[in-house]
Amino acid sequence: MVKIFNWLLPTSPFTPKQSSGHLSPAATMVNVPKTKKTYCKSKECRKHTLHKVTQYKKGKDSLAAQGKRRYDRKQSGYGGQTKPVFHKKAKTTKKIVLRLQCQGCKHVSQHPIKRCKHFEIGGDKKGKGTSLF
Repeated sequence: MVKIFNWLLPTSPFTPKQSSGHLSPAATMVNVPKTKKTYCKSKECRKHTLHKVTQYKKGKDSLAAQGKRRYDRKQSGYGGQTKPVFHKKAKTTKKIVLRLQCQGCKHVSQHPIKRCKHFEIGGDKKGKGTSLF
């Protein structure tokens, strides 16, 4: 029986590095400034202007929407739950969407950024060589 040791096998410097699929420690905390100078594509501006940064939030669901009315009608009365309830949730984070409002013309645009566990707007800047304590 021949034993092969992995550390004896030749390795190529061009082999792709395997990623674990987890977020890196640096990507877990995102701090965004309250204002950002970026391009405004409204007809009034069409130039780089200062934008106010806020986080996009989903609006309240309307009770008058056709799908909601249909669902409520089907649910009413006897018979229990009529539609499947989703349980196979896979994601642990959501993609953050920044809402950018131009301070010149009040035009609003949205800018999605990467996934992160913790998100903050206008937090303290972490300087080079400074501790958090």
